[in-house]
Amino acid sequence: MMSKDLINKILLTLGFIFIYRLLAYVPVPGVNIDVVKEFFDTNANNALGLVNMFSGNAIERLSIISLGIMPYITASIIMELLAATFPALGKMKKEKDGMQKYMQIIRYATIVITLIQSIGVSMGLNSLNGTSGESAISIDMDTFIAVSSISMLTGTMLLMWIGEQITQRGIGNGISLIIFAGIVSAIPSAIGGTIDLVNNGQMNFLTVIAIIMIILVTVGSIIYIELGERRVPVSYSRKVMMQNQNKRVMNYIPIKVNLSGVIPAIFASAILMFPATILQGTQNEYLLVLADYLSPTSYSFNVFMFLFVVFFAYFYASITFNAKDISENLKKQGGFIPGVRPGASTAEFLNDVAGKLTFWGALYLASVSTLPWLFVKAMGVPFYFGGVAVLIVVQVAIDTMKKIEAQQYMNKYETLSAVGL
Repeated sequence: MMSKDLINKILLTLGFIFIYRLLAYVPVPGVNIDVVKEFFDTNANNALGLVNMFSGNAIERLSIISLGIMPYITASIIMELLAATFPALGKMKKEKDGMQKYMQIIRYATIVITLIQSIGVSMGLNSLNGTSGESAISIDMDTFIAVSSISMLTGTMLLMWIGEQITQRGIGNGISLIIFAGIVSAIPSAIGGTIDLVNNGQMNFLTVIAIIMIILVTVGSIIYIELGERRVPVSYSRKVMMQNQNKRVMNYIPIKVNLSGVIPAIFASAILMFPATILQGTQNEYLLVLADYLSPTSYSFNVFMFLFVVFFAYFYASITFNAKDISENLKKQGGFIPGVRPGASTAEFLNDVAGKLTFWGALYLASVSTLPWLFVKAMGVPFYFGGVAVLIVVQVAIDTMKKIEAQQYMNKYETLSAVGL
C-alpha cells in the first residue's frame, strides 16, 4: 500500500505534467495558427514532423513552449562536454556549492540558446504563407520578433522550472517526464490516423498487426536490456562487516549493460534534425539534395543515426561511469574485488568490464533507434515510425517505476525504525 507522502508526490508530478500540457495550447501572440498547422501537416514525415512529435504537437500550434525542453538539454550536454574536458569544471560539479554554480551556468546558457532559436523561428515564419496566400504573421515583423522571443523564452523557462520541481518534489526525472508526456500525448492522434488509413484502404489490417508486433518486440527488448546488469562481486574485511552488522552492506557493484541511458539517442536525433530542419526552407537544388539525405525517412539519416548513437553511447558512458572514483571509495570502505588488487588494478578491471558492456549497450541503443523504422519502411507504411520515441517512453517509465518502488522501500524502513523492529 502506498504511503500518503508517495501519493502526494505522484499527484504533484501529475499536476505539473497537466500544467505542461495546458501550456502546449497557449499560442504565441500575433501568429496565424491555421497557416502554421497547414505547413506542419505537409511536413509530417520529415525532420519537422519528428521535432513536432517530441514537443507534443506544441510546434504546430506555435505555443509558447514550441522550443520545448531541448534548449535546456542542449545546454546540459554542452556543460557535460566541458566538464569532461576541463578538470576545474568537473571538480566544481562534484562539490555541493559548486553544483549550484554549475546548474546556474546551465540556466543562463539555456536562456541564450532559447533566445537564439526563438529569433530564428520568428524570422523563418516571415516567409511562411498558406495555400490561400495569407501570412503566418498577423502583426508588424519587428514587434512579432520581440513578442515571440519573450513568449518562447518564458515558456522554456517555465518548462525548466516544472522539470526541476518534479525532480525535487515529485517522482522521477522531471526533464525526462516532460519529453515522455509530449510523446505519449501524440499516441491517440497516431492511433486515429492509423484507423483512418485502414478505413480508406491505404493500409492493410495485417500491416497494422505487423506494426503492433514490431512495437511489442521493441518494448520487450528495451525492458530486457534496461534491466540487465553485470554484478561484480565485492568482499569486505571482517572488521568492516562487524562494524556494519546492523546495516546492509552491498556485496556487489552493479554495472548496467546500457550505462548511458537514452541520452545518446536524444543527442544524435538533435544533431541530425538541426541541419535537416534548417534546410527545409531552402530553394537551392544542391541543398535540397542534402535535405533529402538528412530526412528521417531516408536510409542515409538512419545510417548516421546508428553511427552517432554508438559514438555518444561510448562518450557518455565514459562520463557517467568513473572507475577510478569507485575503486577509491571501495578501498576507503575496506572492500575489494576477489582476485583483483585494490586501487589502480581495480579501476582497470572495472573499466574493462564497463567497456565490454558498453559495446553491447551501444549496439542495442543504435539498433533500437533504427531497426523499427527499417522494418516499417520495408512494409511500405505511409508514415514515419522510429524506435527513439519508444525507447524514451519505455526507459522513462522503467526509471519512474524504480523510483516509486525505492520510495516505498524507504517508507517501510522508516516505519520499522520508528516502531523499533
